[in-house]
Parts: sequence; C-alpha cells; structure tokens
Amino acid sequence: MKVRLAYGESGLDIDVDPAVTTVVEPVHHQAAADQTAVLTDALRNPVAGPPLRERVRRGQTVAISACDGTRPQPRHLMIPAILAELDGVVRLEDVVILVATGTHRGNSEAELRRMFGDEVVDSVRIVNHDARDPGQLAWTGTFGAGVPVWLNREWTEADVRITTGFVEPHFFAGFSGGPKLVAPGLAALETVLVLHDASRIGDPRATWGVVQGNPVHDDVRAIAEATGVTFAFDVVLNREQDIVAAFGGDLLPMHAAATALARRTAMRAVEAPFDVVVTTNSGFPLDQNLYQAVKGMSAAYQVVKPGGMIVCAAECRDGFPDHGSYREVLASAASPRALLDAISARPETVPDQWQVQIQARIQSGSRVVMHTSHLSDADLATAHLEQTADISATVAEALARAGAGARLCVLPEGPQTIPYLAGTSS
Repeated sequence: MKVRLAYGESGLDIDVDPAVTTVVEPVHHQAAADQTAVLTDALRNPVAGPPLRERVRRGQTVAISACDGTRPQPRHLMIPAILAELDGVVRLEDVVILVATGTHRGNSEAELRRMFGDEVVDSVRIVNHDARDPGQLAWTGTFGAGVPVWLNREWTEADVRITTGFVEPHFFAGFSGGPKLVAPGLAALETVLVLHDASRIGDPRATWGVVQGNPVHDDVRAIAEATGVTFAFDVVLNREQDIVAAFGGDLLPMHAAATALARRTAMRAVEAPFDVVVTTNSGFPLDQNLYQAVKGMSAAYQVVKPGGMIVCAAECRDGFPDHGSYREVLASAASPRALLDAISARPETVPDQWQVQIQARIQSGSRVVMHTSHLSDADLATAHLEQTADISATVAEALARAGAGARLCVLPEGPQTIPYLAGTSS
C-alpha cells in the first residue's frame, strides 16, 4: 500500500504493509466555499464583543501581528480582509504589520511578498520583530508566574492591536494562535527564555492540546490579557492549508472557539502504542528546518512504544537552521540523556534549549531516524540522529526486528494530526 507523506512542496510516497499499518489523519473538512466571505463574517460577527470596525476610530494607529514564514497562515487573505474593514476609518500609513518571529530569523522581502502578496507589501509597512534588538522593545511589567515582559514597542504604542494567526495543536503550548501572537511572537529574548525554561517545558501539562493548567500557555495567556489585544482573528485550516473556519473577537473567547474546532479536527485516539511510527512535519513551509521538525517527532512520540522507532520525513531546506542556538546546544553533550541532564542543571535558560529539551526527551525514549533532502548523515549525527534514504525499507526492517505482531502507525500530515492513547487525556 502506498501512503503519501507531506514533504516539502511535492510530497513523498512510501510503501507499507496494510495488514500491520494504521494511518492516522486529521478529520477532513472541506475548505470554505468563499474564504474571503468567511473572513469578513468573522470580523463583522465576532465570537465575543463588537465587530472590528466598531473598535477603531479615525486617527488611530493600528498594529497587526502575523505569523512568520515557518507557518502556513493565509496572511495573503487575512490581512486584506482586515484592511478592507478598516478602509475609510484608518489610513494605511497608520498601519504596521509586525511579523511575530519570536526568536526566529526575520523574513526577506521575497518571502514577505510570498507571505502577504505584492499589494500588501507595497501599501503597508511591514516590520520583522527582532527579539534581540533593545531598540524595538518596551518594558510592560511582570506577569503570570513571574515572567518579565518586554514587547515590541510598535505593538505596545499602537492605539489598536490586532492578532492574526491559525490554530492547531502545539507540542508544548497546547494550541497555536491567539495569545501566542503577542508572546512569544512579539516578545524579547529575555521574556521567551523564561516562558520556555526547563521547568515549564518539562512539566507534563506542557503538551499537545492542553491549555488550562499548562504552565506555558497560562503565562502566554496572562501576558496577552495584561497588555491588551483590541481584536483577535484566527483561522482553522485543512490539510491543503485552506481555510475551514474563521473566528474573530475578544481574545480568549475567540481562541477557545477556534481551539474547540481544532481539537475535533486534529486530535485522534488510537487503541494501543506502535512499534514504529512514521511522521512528517506537515510539508512546506513547516518542514523547512530540523528545529521545526521536532514537532513531527513529538506527535509520533505520543503513540510509539518505549524503545520503539520514529521515522520523521522533513525536507529541511533551511538546514538546522544555522541561525539561533539550536545546533550548538544539540552538539553540546554526548547523548540525548546528557543533554537532558545539562539542561536541567543549567541555572539560566539558553536560547533554543527548549526545542533540544523536547527532542532529547523523545530520543531518550525512542530511536529517531530522519529522512531529509538537505542535511547530510554527518550533520544529523551531530544532533544524535540517524538518516535513511529509504523510509519503506527502514520501516520494514524495524518491524521485522520487532517480531510477530509488530504494528506501524503513519502520520502523513505530521503534527496536523495528534494521536493519543484512548483512555488518556487529550
């Protein structure tokens, strides 16, 4: 049986034995017939609070937060829908779009044009948030469980603040979208380091689909509430990355409605763990680098047997990537277990250690084999990872070693589907 994996922009076929294979995919939803109309309706008929246009007055400045280029947000549709609602009330020169990079690199002009479309790029000022630039940042206070918060100055000084994003399960923040477009999206490095420290990331509640009681999401939510969002605007996407539904309005009720749909769509129960799990990182743009591919590994880890094998297919056209500290931290210890020990003992959080912490935890409990097009075997060895050129053969060999009754799970869409064991909390 052939299974098509989401991989880069073209996909990847593997051959598996249907007698031992369970394919777990998101509940398929048709794209909205008129996606622009769905967006406009969410802006005019919000989940909670007045329509966007009623929250804005003439002469006000507007900051719009949007996902960076590693996320498949339909910015080219969402931003024009907002601008259309603001037309006649707010001047375009009083609008700034802030790319909520968190600690990721900024996007190039060519990337911004692909992300937002030429018309938006040519008519509205777009700024890449830089968590490491003190000149971009403003102190706002200490919120949540002692998180010192600096946010993008243009965001804090704007009269109107609008978050835009998409909602899917997140491997340690519970769900994406909503308050994450404030922090970590527009936060200082110092703020992100506290939000992503070893104790928060190591908490068992910091996981897929958990919002309340999740120490990461609790603090992210507290920051957004305390610093103020005028209007929040999120979408839920299908596997083709088309809009299924849109939600607007007051931040927390809006996000709760969006997460409810995302949970029904993306979280799937299975009866028992598997000997081998094949996963992806949902294809381009999500599988651009190994750092992001940890999400695909984490989705598989939810249902792999202790000591089992995870095979993760991620194109990694952007490498590890080379910016940030992820590669350096990965190579700083001799084994995944040594990495976990070092991170736990570290008095201060190092940038990107959170991704390494989760990856090391996965690798300490299972064997992880990658399939990439842009990282060599030697590159992956520095990350304590193996590589296979032939996923089908590697899977067949692993199942044979596991013996009679061995079972395979395939997550073709990677973290767009989060499997969990039936009877456990989802």
